[in-house]
Amino acid sequence: MTSQLKRQLGLGNAISLNMMNMIGVGPFITLPLVVAAMGGPQAMLGWIIGAVIAVCDGLVWAELGAAMPEAGGSYAFLREIYGRDGAGRWISFLYIWQLGFSAPLSIASGCIGLAQYAGYLWPGLNHTLPSFSRLPLPVFSHLRWSSVVAAATCLLLLVLLYRNLSTVTRLAWALWTGVLLTIGSVIFAGMTHFHLSQLAIAPGAFHGSPSFFQGLGAATLIATYDYWGYYSVCFLGGEVRNPGKTIPRAVLFSIAIVAVLYLAMNISVLGVIPWQELAKQGDGRYAVVAILMQRTFGATVARIFALLVMWTAFASVFSLLLAYSRAPYAAALDGNYFRSFARLHPRHGFPDFSLLALGIVAAIFCFFDLLRVIAALVAIRILLQYVLQQAGVILLRIRRPDMERPFRLWLYPLPPLFALAGFLFILFSRRDALREFVYAGLVAATGSILYFVRAYRQNKWPFIGHQP
Repeated sequence: MTSQLKRQLGLGNAISLNMMNMIGVGPFITLPLVVAAMGGPQAMLGWIIGAVIAVCDGLVWAELGAAMPEAGGSYAFLREIYGRDGAGRWISFLYIWQLGFSAPLSIASGCIGLAQYAGYLWPGLNHTLPSFSRLPLPVFSHLRWSSVVAAATCLLLLVLLYRNLSTVTRLAWALWTGVLLTIGSVIFAGMTHFHLSQLAIAPGAFHGSPSFFQGLGAATLIATYDYWGYYSVCFLGGEVRNPGKTIPRAVLFSIAIVAVLYLAMNISVLGVIPWQELAKQGDGRYAVVAILMQRTFGATVARIFALLVMWTAFASVFSLLLAYSRAPYAAALDGNYFRSFARLHPRHGFPDFSLLALGIVAAIFCFFDLLRVIAALVAIRILLQYVLQQAGVILLRIRRPDMERPFRLWLYPLPPLFALAGFLFILFSRRDALREFVYAGLVAATGSILYFVRAYRQNKWPFIGHQP
């Protein structure tokens, strides 16, 4: 079976898809959580460290994406790094298996954020559904109408993405316009009503106690989640024009632009809304942008911008689902995943089964708590993807020094080592890290069992030569 994907994406479309993925609803709902984690404006340190980790990791994605511009992104990278006919089959299968959980978690987090801003406009959406509140299962005991809205958003995404890529990219530009308008207006509102005194940091805020580093780890985890998405173009590598130049530029330009926007936006918000108020909002339902607009330009403008944040969130999950649907397709096309995922739509030529599967699972995850969704997503993704890529880019340089690399990451090998150190700090510094390790362990164990059963039946590594 051969790929029928066409190279249609240029640099402008690649950057817009990346940045829609990155900005999304994350910074509009997580700022109170970051401030609460560190207890003051010093939480900006988490955003700065997150940006540094993003740059270091982005350089790794840029080198690998330019060298292996194929559909599936990390699937292709891990397969080639660890051996196409060896352990790379297992590791790349495991990556696709975890993507079946982490990608829907990422999509669901955006849809949950969208629904929470809808709850600002229509407070009744925050009410518990009475028909479910008496059920014994914890996931249903606090089910709100907003969860239904989030799940319905996932299903609407499937309808819009169920078409050819040229139509999708035109729609992406329309969504992208709303993203820029939203974040630009937030920065303008904050800067024009700015109170420098609110950024004052209390003496001793940067003490080196264990609680400080635990708070910094929690803040950096959330900031890292907000930066993620700069690599989306790599999952569409088989559809990118001139990938050797386009992919690295799209990755690095996206990180630089979004880092500046995030820092400006967060400083703007902290200059209007007291950090003490933000720190009290621990349930993720504080519509911080709407509150900012309400205090600066009034209730009517606040409602308009709540709608714009919903637009931004929708644009982000639109980009996420588009990109991630290509990874299971690439693995199935390679014979290393379930065959049904290799199916292309007979008319429009996109991986329809993969798109539907991820979208439906994301709709189910919309009924879970946002904070747990983010923590589980970050832990699974770091352990079963990013750590393997940071080590892998160094291993590939050693094993295949003559491999064609249109882009070579700068200051090698420092960026992957710094990114690896940053990810490990995020994982091990937090109080509740063990819970997320259990999630990642379960995904790794079930994926490994599935792989080895399939490999035994198909006479693949490590059972080559065995007669099933």
